[in-house]
Amino acid sequence: MAGSNFVDYVKICCRSGKGGQGSAHLHRDKMTTTGGPDGGDGGRGGHIIIRGNSNHWTLLHLKYRKHVIAKPGEVGGKSRSSGKEGEDVYIDVPLGTIAKDMDTEEVLCEITEEGQEFILVKGGRGGRGNWHFKSSTFQTPRYAQPGEDGTEEWIILELKVLADVGLVGYPNAGKSTLLSVVSAAKPEIANYPFTTLVPNLGIVEYRDHKSFVMADIPGIIEGAHEGKGIGHRFLRHIERNAALLFMVPIDSDNIAEEYKVLLNELKQFNAELLDKKRHLAITKADMLDDELIAEVKKELVETLPDDVQFSFISSVVGKGIVELKDELWKIINA
Repeated sequence: MAGSNFVDYVKICCRSGKGGQGSAHLHRDKMTTTGGPDGGDGGRGGHIIIRGNSNHWTLLHLKYRKHVIAKPGEVGGKSRSSGKEGEDVYIDVPLGTIAKDMDTEEVLCEITEEGQEFILVKGGRGGRGNWHFKSSTFQTPRYAQPGEDGTEEWIILELKVLADVGLVGYPNAGKSTLLSVVSAAKPEIANYPFTTLVPNLGIVEYRDHKSFVMADIPGIIEGAHEGKGIGHRFLRHIERNAALLFMVPIDSDNIAEEYKVLLNELKQFNAELLDKKRHLAITKADMLDDELIAEVKKELVETLPDDVQFSFISSVVGKGIVELKDELWKIINA
């Protein structure tokens, strides 16, 4: 996914179809000149329906589609025949998309499965034909109901990336490099902050033709939960990952403290993120020899919480990559 083509937030005006008018027809044929009412009901107006489609990875196809309008229902006919329903309009979205009411910000639905559907805006009901209004005292009603008007709503669509493993770390922690090594993804890699501005997904090949999806998400900074840096846009994508891989470079001033800061940013944004399975990878391990790595390991055992599992890796030379994939596979399938 090219950065310029990744769109994870759009606003769309959805207008459902107006219901068709009921018919006020009175039955007539060559044998009957003063028949009773037989006007049919009007057809329902078209719905606006959101639908999950795994072939989409982004909301790019909706970026310039600001208005979605469904067709009205048709007028009822004679012989109590109902008018045809207005054609529904489907909005296909990638899995992981949520829809919100723009005015209230109420979450209307979450699309997480292929083919999952939800009616965003209901079409207007068709008007009832005149035969509904016949009574013992009123044999020939000559009126029918008009169709119900359609509804216009502004809808916000937000994409939260679905992946098995989400990479969490400061800019330049080595997330993009790891993804490029373990998958066929080609994220932009450079030695400056915020090289990654949009999520990148990669399929990691595992043993026996198995695989899992890894997401390289824009680097976090302290204060991200308040919207600093890429802020909420980054943290939104973390919510959909099954497990989190925290990444801290071995040349960090304080590895344990940096891990705690990252964890706190997730907690401040959404405390439920702390319930996700997680692992800590100490990156750029090729910078130190085995003796120094042993010293760092001893220090981490003393300073990190007991439940934190960690490993040392180097994406550049391939150090610890196979073992890391084994660990992630166990975490995902635990």
